Amino acid sequence: MRRYTSQPIIRSLLDLDLYKLTMLQLIWRRHRNARVTFAFKNRTADVRLSEWVDLAALQDELAAVRQLRFTEEDIAYLASLGMFDPEFLAWLPTLRLAPIEVHIDRETRQYRIETSGLWVETTLWETLVLAIVNELYYREVLMRSGMRLADVEREGSRRLDAKIALLHERNQELARHDVRDAVQIIEFGTRRRFSGTWQQTVTARMAQEFAGKGFLGTSNVYLAKLLGIAPKGTFAHELDMVYSGIYRDDLRGSHQHMLRDWWSEYGELLSIALTDTYTSTFFFEDFTAEQARLWRGLRQDSGNPLTFADAAIAFYIRCSVDPLLKAIVFSDGLTVARILELEAYCRGRIGRVFGWGTDLTNDLGFRALSLIMKAVMANGHGLVKLSDNLAKAQGNPQDVVLFQQTFGYQPTINEACVY
Repeated sequence: MRRYTSQPIIRSLLDLDLYKLTMLQLIWRRHRNARVTFAFKNRTADVRLSEWVDLAALQDELAAVRQLRFTEEDIAYLASLGMFDPEFLAWLPTLRLAPIEVHIDRETRQYRIETSGLWVETTLWETLVLAIVNELYYREVLMRSGMRLADVEREGSRRLDAKIALLHERNQELARHDVRDAVQIIEFGTRRRFSGTWQQTVTARMAQEFAGKGFLGTSNVYLAKLLGIAPKGTFAHELDMVYSGIYRDDLRGSHQHMLRDWWSEYGELLSIALTDTYTSTFFFEDFTAEQARLWRGLRQDSGNPLTFADAAIAFYIRCSVDPLLKAIVFSDGLTVARILELEAYCRGRIGRVFGWGTDLTNDLGFRALSLIMKAVMANGHGLVKLSDNLAKAQGNPQDVVLFQQTFGYQPTINEACVY
């Protein structure tokens, strides 16, 4: 093992996904006294992370993050986006992230990384921790492989070139058939990127290749600012999950509490609803016809995406809404082959956008890990994510039973979490 002494991996608090900041504003406005615990998990269990990521190096990186503050330049940029309240922006520079603890599980040799405290002081840790752990891991993988970084990045560029060529080919096909829209891509790869530098390289290349031709932007706020492209994001499973702790006495209704608060905060601007926290079956029962009419669309993040597309289209038709006026944002383990398959399947039926993550920012020849950092407790209550894929479900057994009984639980898919 070795310690890394270069610049910290995270050098700006904007180096995270936009949804962390959009959620933070809602949290600050409505639930600033809620207390939440976040915990890290490596779902690629055969990789014993503590044998690859040096404890001291990890602790140094996390300590460096705690020293960061939102700068005047950061605040000016966020103000320019038109989605943040001046009072919230005035508060942001005062934010201090909660302490974070790191331990090694002696039996599994996995890291236990946890942070507990006020929700406003813990929520940003999620993507920051994931980006740090991932980059430290791949630095070690690279060193042990004996390969040069330049050679690995050359292989990454070759793979990226092939993907870009396939997307150009599809866009040309769409143009020949008078389909106005190119394949719609958002770079979603912050959490499991090979490195921050590589994510920047990939995002800049996508912006160059597909400017005005289907590249909508990036989830990473720092890169959006740096490259002059649009930051993209709405909310994550975290909101649903923590609301279930805040509104435990109205557990089934907690989903609508969250949706109403989100709409009140952002309205149509950020109205893409994440569907699978308590299964998409429940979501389509709970999402109202009025919400179907008002919200821009849905995000699919687990289960079979083709089956989901059919269900979404049927749902909109039942609500007397034209599916072509709405969009599905597909974001579950996308590859270029899956993107092209889904584009063809949904074309002429419903709008489609592709949040392309790990396969875009971490495809250089090494195996990708499935790392998560999720809220596990809120106001003293255990939190649960049911998901449309049994392998993505989480929560302690007692709480899982309660949530199954409350929301219903019908998924039969149990597919390994590739990313």
